[in-house]
Amino acid sequence: MAVVCDASVRRQVMSGPVLPARALVELDPAEALELLASVRYGRIVFTRHALPAIRPVNHLVDNGEVIIRTRLSGKITEAVGANTDSTGTVVAYEADLIDPVQRLGWSVTVTGRARPITDATRIARYEQALLPWVDPVMDTVIGIRADIVTGFRLLAPD
Repeated sequence: MAVVCDASVRRQVMSGPVLPARALVELDPAEALELLASVRYGRIVFTRHALPAIRPVNHLVDNGEVIIRTRLSGKITEAVGANTDSTGTVVAYEADLIDPVQRLGWSVTVTGRARPITDATRIARYEQALLPWVDPVMDTVIGIRADIVTGFRLLAPD
């Protein structure tokens, strides 16, 4: 398995100065959602063939709900649409912003139920606000209700 990493970052991480251990500080859910909303991409974790699958996607946060766009024929849509129960499909969503050289930053995970959004007004708004990063047509909007929100910061010692 190949690891892709900028050579200068790899040199700094591998041979840089020894930094003191970082403090791991838990975030409250409101701050964690605010940080999640400050970045544009993350990773959705869903079940495919009874095993965990992970896909990078771009997102936005709207009223505590993580919104993503995908394809009707995509694996994410299959996983979310496969659940005929109106409660949705349990997924996790993770995003972070961590400096690998300084070893500072944060990570947030949202666990909740994902459902296709069917309200035409919401779909139109999200299609305008959340532009796809890839070529295929993204014709499905999915909302992930933030039932469990966890996060932490890596901080330098005082």
